[in-house]
Amino acid sequence: MRSALPFRALVEPPLPGDRRPFAAVLAANVISITGNALTGMGVPWFVLQSTGSAAKAGLVAFCTMLPVVLSAVVGGPAIDLIGRRRVGITSDLVCGAAVGAVPLLEFAGVLSFWMLCGLMAITGLFHAPGETARGVLLPTLADRAGIPLTRSAGLYDGASRCAGMLGSAVGGVLIAVLGAESVLLLDAGTFAVSALLLAFGLRGLAEAQPRVRVEPASPRAYRRELGEGYRYVVGTPLLLGICLMTLATRGLDQGWSAVLLPVHARDELGGSADLGLLEALFCFGALTGALAYGVVASRFRRWPVFMVAFLIVGVPRFVVAAFTDTVVPLAVMMTIEGLACGVLNPILVSVMYENVPEELRSRVLSATTASVLTITPLGGLAVGFLVDSVGLFTAMLAVGGVYFFATLSPVIFPVWKQMDGAGPSRGESNSQKS
Repeated sequence: MRSALPFRALVEPPLPGDRRPFAAVLAANVISITGNALTGMGVPWFVLQSTGSAAKAGLVAFCTMLPVVLSAVVGGPAIDLIGRRRVGITSDLVCGAAVGAVPLLEFAGVLSFWMLCGLMAITGLFHAPGETARGVLLPTLADRAGIPLTRSAGLYDGASRCAGMLGSAVGGVLIAVLGAESVLLLDAGTFAVSALLLAFGLRGLAEAQPRVRVEPASPRAYRRELGEGYRYVVGTPLLLGICLMTLATRGLDQGWSAVLLPVHARDELGGSADLGLLEALFCFGALTGALAYGVVASRFRRWPVFMVAFLIVGVPRFVVAAFTDTVVPLAVMMTIEGLACGVLNPILVSVMYENVPEELRSRVLSATTASVLTITPLGGLAVGFLVDSVGLFTAMLAVGGVYFFATLSPVIFPVWKQMDGAGPSRGESNSQKS
């Protein structure tokens, strides 16, 4: 029997009990995701203000997300070869430069719509490897910090939700006061700070460093290592089910956040300030849900909690938004939705890491990221054209109806009950056979 990942680390790991790397990654995630929230609000609002077209806002979302999928499809082995620390730093620096170029070119009077699409495509190309590089370190960092995996997953997701809440709350106000261009400049600065935290916080951590290959590098070896991640997912029914479910919902969520909610805020609510308020309330609920679940997770079975929370996250927001032109009902609904959503990610993260051995995590996480994001680029594009074709009300109900059927999968298919188990499944044994 051979190891599934023929690498050896270059650097000795820090001593057990060292919480600094874990804290550095949490802080970098908070700052980076704050910037992502600013971009997620600033770019659609910038497009809507400058063009007035929901379809063009959807097209920018498509150009942003398609490279995310492409980089996730082939990036897993490269993360191990280059090093998770280097990949994370490079990702933040390139994304920051691309986002910062948008307002600078606009101020210079030379920014065209297609240049904006190209710059957003660059951010998408480097986004997935950076996010994966940080995420796969979570179990190792939590173990060295002496924090249980479920609680560390709750903290990690809670920090991300907190960042989204801060970015959305501040972003909505800043867009209204300073304009979308200034918000994007601020976003570029957040990426630079995140890169610095990773550079210093992960220095000397073995799992974050480049790894020396035992066998010579070649396209054939790279394809074999890349295929191991996908074979592992296909050979693990629960992971495959998670990928298929998320495949559908990510595209619909992209349509909601990039098109439906911004257009609803512009046309029927109070503009960017209300948009920021709604996003902030959702993130506040998600932060509260993630932290609360991290405390009480051991008292409840995962599958029933996930099933109920997933149903709450789905169709209700679309129905409320479709039938109201005031902010209060939707604000209440998005807060409740956030509470439910905050429970989902810690469960999924714990299941993922309990079922995937450390040496395969970069490739498996890249494979799952690629799988679940395959439809995402089309979400904003399709919903943008749907809104222009049939109107916002009909589009809201149509997208919400599709989302409802996706949320029924944990109820219908028994494989989801395996969430209550732990440990690597048969995919591990398959990947380690000679």
